[in-house]
Amino acid sequence: MSTRFDGRTPDALRPITIETGIQRHAAGSCIIRWGHTHVLCAASVEDRVPPFRQESGGGWLTAEYGMLPGSTDSRIRRDRAAKSGRTQEIQRLIGRSLRAAIDLNLLGQRTITLDCDVLQADGGTRCASITGAWIALALALSEDKTLRALPPPVAAVSLGILDGQVLTDLCYVEDRDADVDLNFVATEAGIVEVQGTAEGRVYSAEQLALMVAKGQAACTELFALQRAAVIAAGVMP
Repeated sequence: MSTRFDGRTPDALRPITIETGIQRHAAGSCIIRWGHTHVLCAASVEDRVPPFRQESGGGWLTAEYGMLPGSTDSRIRRDRAAKSGRTQEIQRLIGRSLRAAIDLNLLGQRTITLDCDVLQADGGTRCASITGAWIALALALSEDKTLRALPPPVAAVSLGILDGQVLTDLCYVEDRDADVDLNFVATEAGIVEVQGTAEGRVYSAEQLALMVAKGQAACTELFALQRAAVIAAGVMP
């Protein structure tokens, strides 16, 4: 497979656009359109912390994630009572990833909540959520005069093995058919998390190393897009 069904080369990302300032009442917000996956990301700041952080003197950062009805080809029900296991796992991943970029002790007794709502899904929703959530976080922190610098970018990308070939940034059809599905999260300083699962057949250490290298290369592209988005919003790094 030299090119994919949508015409991309194996290492190419889908087209990505980022629009900031979507919600006037959020401390920071954006829509990230990553191919046909569209996610609304918003940051809210509250002057309180969970009980387990009250004695620390520092703050907390958490995330919530949801796929809205109409985001997929069959209607997704709203999580009105209890969140599904998948939803909980993804929002924990988003929270862990963004906490890697920020010193919680600098927040004071405040909580930042990052809400990621999937408006349209075509694969890679958790990766788009992490990448967009960093932008919402950076915009929220830019309003705080006690925090002089932007947090280092955090980005995520999906990778996989399909027909024996490593592919970057899987769309839904590729993700569905892939023998290996991997999510890669990184900052410029290093790797935050790697989630790699053999869906059909096992993969080798060499293939894992190749996916990690391609994930790092893709995240470098994403860091540049993130910085460009916050600069365009009037926030200087």
